[in-house]
Amino acid sequence: MSLRRAPLNIALVSALSAGAALAPSAALAQSAALAQTAARADDVPNPSKMSYVSSVTARRMYEERQVRGQNLTPQAPVTPQAPVTPQAPVAAEITLRAPDLPPVLVDLQHDLLNGAPVDPVQTSSVAPVLLPDAPLPASAPPAPVAPRVLSLAHPISHFIAPPVMATVPAAPLLTGDQTADLKTALSQWNPPGLHPAQIKRHDAIAAFYAARDFKPIWSEGGKWSVQSHAALARVESAGEDGLDLSALHRPVLGTDQLAANELLLTDLVVAYAQQATGSRINPLDISKLITAKPAAPDIARLLNAVSTAADANATLQAINPPQKAYADLRAKLAELRREAVPMATKTIPAGPVLKVGMKDGRVPLIRERFGLAIEPNIDADVTYDSRVAAAIAGFQSSNGLPASGTLTPRTISMLSGGQPARLENEIIANMEVWRWLPRELGHDRIEVNLTEFVARLYRNDAPVYRTRVVVGKVDTPTPVFSNRMQFLIVNPYWNVPMSIIKKEMLPKLAADPDYFARHGYELVQHGNQTYVRQPPGDANALGRIKFMFPNEHSVYLHDTPSKSFFAQERRAYSHGCVRVDQPFKLAEAVLGGNWSEQRVRALIGGQERTINLPQALPIHLMYFTTNVDETGKLLLRDDLYGYMRKVKAALGLEG
Repeated sequence: MSLRRAPLNIALVSALSAGAALAPSAALAQSAALAQTAARADDVPNPSKMSYVSSVTARRMYEERQVRGQNLTPQAPVTPQAPVTPQAPVAAEITLRAPDLPPVLVDLQHDLLNGAPVDPVQTSSVAPVLLPDAPLPASAPPAPVAPRVLSLAHPISHFIAPPVMATVPAAPLLTGDQTADLKTALSQWNPPGLHPAQIKRHDAIAAFYAARDFKPIWSEGGKWSVQSHAALARVESAGEDGLDLSALHRPVLGTDQLAANELLLTDLVVAYAQQATGSRINPLDISKLITAKPAAPDIARLLNAVSTAADANATLQAINPPQKAYADLRAKLAELRREAVPMATKTIPAGPVLKVGMKDGRVPLIRERFGLAIEPNIDADVTYDSRVAAAIAGFQSSNGLPASGTLTPRTISMLSGGQPARLENEIIANMEVWRWLPRELGHDRIEVNLTEFVARLYRNDAPVYRTRVVVGKVDTPTPVFSNRMQFLIVNPYWNVPMSIIKKEMLPKLAADPDYFARHGYELVQHGNQTYVRQPPGDANALGRIKFMFPNEHSVYLHDTPSKSFFAQERRAYSHGCVRVDQPFKLAEAVLGGNWSEQRVRALIGGQERTINLPQALPIHLMYFTTNVDETGKLLLRDDLYGYMRKVKAALGLEG
């Protein structure tokens, strides 16, 4: 379809501002179309508002039918299409006749017993986590329904709610037949008062046991397996990975109540796997711009794999993120817990950020902390002078903070006593965010850590190129998600986002009707839409090249004419896209082969030129405020968008 430039005149001001229908002239019609496009831009569906029918509703229907006396006794299930044994995960879809199980289990059988393969980089849908060495299913049925995740208003104890004491059958109900006892225990597992998340987990476990004719997985002939003891040991060590299962009952692996303790252990293993894969927090509750999607564990595969593993402890722990950066944080957390000692006997109160020349009542405490005397010609010891700033800079450098010499809230926290607990919480929160990323990042990939203002290119898991970047401002944050870079465009047009038109350009256009024309912007009609764009050139907001990975946020990496920002330490100035320092060097590193920096630069000038990557390259826009460097030092960064503070609040962590 052809593009047609439209004339620019003052009528555009009222059209863009009000969006009203105007007189039928070409310019006015296009102006109205642009305003209507702006209105439509606000009508994007919000995925966080979508809902589903929970298992609680299905269970209520089932209980009402029981009260009416209908015969809903489960019968023996139909033989599955592919037999399920403890040695092999479920590999084919299970089919059961409706009368065989209560309705809630029939509804859940497809969702919870059949896994779907997952692309490790593309995370546009929730998919089951594949345990190490677990075979893929023979076919790819639809992905399971994502579990409901509580909002930040609910503490974690509401998600993994403590079961009421009647969640397992009492001893008099047991018959000595493990299969029959397990079936009886399952029928009494969900008394009134349980949290919906717990009921959903119990329903999934019940469906798993029903598919295997209620045969136990942790014991045989009254004896607990090696795997049962190993799995329980891993659950008891959940805190090593920053997980919290303290609200759940523990089984007793003895000779009494085998069925009840079987279910308690299974419930713990499933709850561990759900937490390890990020079920405690919905990233969208932290920000609507965090569209990373934690993968949900496939419960049938999980239980089959752990209950038959040679090392059930290691198999269960491996469900946590496999990346080295996560393992480094885990090791640093253990080290901190072993060696933590308060750093000062006197705390330094919170207060405003201090820079050289400012006066504050906390300065004497800082001087005492570092043994500093008052500088000559300074009228009082409350002045934050150059010696104090130098001492603070040295402290920051040795403790993984940016050595700015400015007294920041995080520096105050580290100077005061009780800091080890705060560092623990910071590490645990960052470990939790790692659970949101794909388990396989790609051996070749690009990582952009927004709080660090740095992009890195990896080849075969080793960093080969590093460059500074400028990210979104606090009020226009860069989104957090994973995708694949597919191509580059030299001499790009900039299609101005409607949000920028409405918030920034319309007021300028109202004051200056020639604003668009004087700044080289074009009003373009494309089909029934009208939009504003900036042609290629040195003044183009995208510079001379952009790196494309089409996504729902319409963000990308690009060049910029505003080079001075790269010299600053805190580089958060964009509207959401990521500006790259020395982008043509990045282009050479990304394209490889015979695409040198000079060859790419030779394309500058004229119309847009597209260069496809040899193969799509995974790219991850990440948000981490702490990591362990190659020397083993824990580095800390400012919580640019406040996301980590919200993560800690959602996990019930202080500070």
